[in-house]
Amino acid sequence: MSWEIALILAGALAGGFVNGLTGFGTALTAMPFWLGAVHPIVAAQLAAAASVAGQLLTLPEIWPRIRWAVIAPYVLPGLAGVPIGALLLPLIDVQLFKLGTGCLLVAYCAFQLINRDRLRVSAAGRGFDAAIGFVSGILGGLAGLSGVLPTIWASLRGLAKEDKRLLFQTFNLTILSAMLCATAARGLMSWEFARALLICLPATIIGARFGHWLYSRIDTRGFDRLVLSVLLLSGISLVWGNA
Repeated sequence: MSWEIALILAGALAGGFVNGLTGFGTALTAMPFWLGAVHPIVAAQLAAAASVAGQLLTLPEIWPRIRWAVIAPYVLPGLAGVPIGALLLPLIDVQLFKLGTGCLLVAYCAFQLINRDRLRVSAAGRGFDAAIGFVSGILGGLAGLSGVLPTIWASLRGLAKEDKRLLFQTFNLTILSAMLCATAARGLMSWEFARALLICLPATIIGARFGHWLYSRIDTRGFDRLVLSVLLLSGISLVWGNA
C-alpha cells in the first residue's frame, strides 16, 4: 500500500511540475508512475483530473489573452472526439496504446532536437487545425493524452512561446474536463479513482506552482527546446514502462 501511495505522489509532483511549466504533459509524465499503482482506466482519469487542477491555478492569469477565434477550431472538434475516446476506453489495450504513442514521441522529438533547421509547416488551413483537435479529443477521452498532437502541431507551425502556452492550456483544460464528464456519464468513476485523486491533488498543486514559476524565467527558444525534451523523455518513459 505504501509503495502505491509513493508512486501516486511521485507522478503527481512530476506531472504537476511539467504541466505548470508547459501547459500540458501531466499524463505523459505521470502515467509511467501511476500505471504501476492503479488500474489503467483510473490512471487515465487521474491524469485528466490532475491536469485540470493544475491548469485551473493559472487560468485567471491567461484568461484575458485567450483568442477564442484561434482556439475554437481545435476545441470544438476536440469536444466532438471526446465521447468516442470514452467509448473506446474500456475496449482498448491502454498499455499497447501508450507504447505506440511513446515510439511516436521518441522518433519525432529526437529528429526535431537533432535537426538544426527544424521541420516547419509554413501554411495550413483551419481544416488541419480541426483534424488535430478531433483526433486529440479522441486521445483525451481514451487516455488523457489530448496534448500530444497539439504540441507537435504547434512546434511544426513555429508558434511563439505565449501562443503555444495558451493553446496547450486552453485546449487541454477543455478536453480533459469533458473527458471526466464523459467517463462519469458512462459509470466508469470508482472509489479507487476518488482515493487516488485525494492523494495526488496536493502534490499536483505544489508541482504546478513551481513549474509555473520557472516558466516565467525562460525565453521562447528555451521553451521550445524544453517542450521537445519533455516529450522525448515522456516517450522514453512510456516505451520503457510498456516494453
